[in-house]
Amino acid sequence: RRLLGAGAATAAGLALATVGSPAQAAVRPKPLPKAKQVKLPEGTEWSGRKSANGWPILAEATSHRVQGAPKLTVQLAQGSAATVLCYVVRRYAYEIDMLRPEELAGHTTDRTVGAAFESNYLSGTAVAIQPMLYPLGGMSANGMSELAVTVVEDILADVGEVVSWGGELDPLKQSHFHIATPPGNRRLEALADRIGGWSTHPGKGAGSIDAFAPSRISRSRKARNTR
Repeated sequence: RRLLGAGAATAAGLALATVGSPAQAAVRPKPLPKAKQVKLPEGTEWSGRKSANGWPILAEATSHRVQGAPKLTVQLAQGSAATVLCYVVRRYAYEIDMLRPEELAGHTTDRTVGAAFESNYLSGTAVAIQPMLYPLGGMSANGMSELAVTVVEDILADVGEVVSWGGELDPLKQSHFHIATPPGNRRLEALADRIGGWSTHPGKGAGSIDAFAPSRISRSRKARNTR
């Protein structure tokens, strides 16, 4: 395993009601997001029945254990969304920083959001990894190290367009990852099946990947350029 010290839209169907870290190595300029997001006034509450990615808001979510990370659990929507997001968390823990329980957050019933994409926590289809280090609106120059970003970009290449990263959104939130497809999407289901297959075959998936191998870096760059 390669452990790295962690440094540190308006969306379709917006349903809003108005209310109100240590610096580390600089990273390369983040790519421009495809869709402009909106930083909302402090105290804004999400009032819709669905989150910004089209998933239903949950009153409660299932606790899922993150394999390979002792005592690490996260509350997420059941099924493929949990499979995919747990894979993201597992790789982060293996390759960037072995997380403590308080450094990982998933489902919440708190409707206060600072950006539309934060509503995805309400549906259990988003995770925040080390959010105290990488808060909403944080500057990339004071965020993840370049090595950590390399690993994240490799993870994103694995999950295709199924997962969006807050490091490529505006406002920036490098701790944030969410499911970017609606429920039942074929790409989501196929990815979850593929991740399940990796889990049953030694030498594949989380724990067996070198994100810094030249072939994988080239792959990650190509994937980044298409996002």
